[in-house]
Amino acid sequence: MEIFRYTGKDIRGKLIQGTVEADNKKAAKKSIEAIGQRRRLKIQNIQQKVNFIYRARRGSQEIQTGEQKAYSKEELQAALEKLGFKVLKVQKKFLDFKGGVPSAEIASWIRLCADLLHENLAYDEILDLLAEDTTNKRMREVIKEISKDLKEGKEGSEVFGKHEDVFGKFPAFMLAVASTSGNMAEVYDSTAKFMQRDEDFKKSMKKALVTPFITLFVIGLVVGYYVMVIFPETAGIFLKMGKTLPPMTRTTMDFSNFLQANWMIILALIVIPVVGLVMYVRTPNGALMKDKYIIRIPVIGDLLHKMSIEIFARVFYSLYSGSGENIEVIKVASQACRNRYIEKQMIEVGIPLMLGEGKGIVEAMEATGVFTKTALSRFRSGAESGALRSNALQLANYYETETSYRMEKVVTLIDLMVTMIIMIVMVGLTIVSSETSVM
Repeated sequence: MEIFRYTGKDIRGKLIQGTVEADNKKAAKKSIEAIGQRRRLKIQNIQQKVNFIYRARRGSQEIQTGEQKAYSKEELQAALEKLGFKVLKVQKKFLDFKGGVPSAEIASWIRLCADLLHENLAYDEILDLLAEDTTNKRMREVIKEISKDLKEGKEGSEVFGKHEDVFGKFPAFMLAVASTSGNMAEVYDSTAKFMQRDEDFKKSMKKALVTPFITLFVIGLVVGYYVMVIFPETAGIFLKMGKTLPPMTRTTMDFSNFLQANWMIILALIVIPVVGLVMYVRTPNGALMKDKYIIRIPVIGDLLHKMSIEIFARVFYSLYSGSGENIEVIKVASQACRNRYIEKQMIEVGIPLMLGEGKGIVEAMEATGVFTKTALSRFRSGAESGALRSNALQLANYYETETSYRMEKVVTLIDLMVTMIIMIVMVGLTIVSSETSVM
């Protein structure tokens, strides 16, 4: 988030200054206008804190070049002069690209924090250490800002909540919980595990779906180019010579003529539904429908379903002992499970049953219709024995092992299918080419 400073006058004409944090200037202006109305201020100006590059010298020392955030060039120059520097140059850094932070680096940072917390190192020391060690500029700024805010006594939800764009909604929430909990290292451990599983999930999905589809798409383009451009030129030579085309060559030529005559219609029939589907699933209702039916797809759907339940169980285990509020724990676990339909069923069906009718957690989960028999069995056993938290962890670990093993088998099977398709296409092209060459 960016920092903005506003200056205004109250009803007595007294100058008032304050700061707000927002994603952009438009959002900051909206927040400041709301503050002005509430405090009856007449806002005069809004300044954004930006990076400046400076060159300065203190006494006979060498010229120092640095980078510092400030609201204005004059303000930074005055601050440097107050420290005894002779300012040679100050200019705004125009190309200030912060860049992003890869999720793998976030996961690694949380894991390092957990390991150092287990070594009984103070959290402020951990932040200082990791801020110096990280090579990502954006991450370094985030760590330093977290350290500064915590030292100023700000609440964990405020400190980490404003960095949701970097950490993600659920990790930011977990880190905020950790800052006020008595088992900080354990919460960081669980969050690191969640991040790692999320990374593994993305890699598995890429191997299972994205890469094969890209491969098949490229093969389709190559075959289309061959059939529509290269093949007609070759077969056309024999037609000009008055020769009769063999059966496969004649069929391929007819298919080529059909594609050339109707390629725009065919392309539209492919592109329009795909674009329409992509646009639909980006809407709230479309995303909900996608998550509802994707878990019903054979093989892949079952894996995605169990992965979502695994995350639900792992988050439930992480928060159950610390938060004390079962309803809030269930709500957060539902939001983190990466399936909007499961989240909707738990929040709109399960939780109202617990609050309105006094149902137990297992009865509420069963009423949603989104949990497997295995999951319900483990939660029921935990509820009856008083070991709900440990049973949730057992379920998460069991589904982690099962889905990891089955995902490897699915990836191998899909790779084999793609290889077979490539082989069939290559054999077909070879046969057609051979038939043409012997004419």
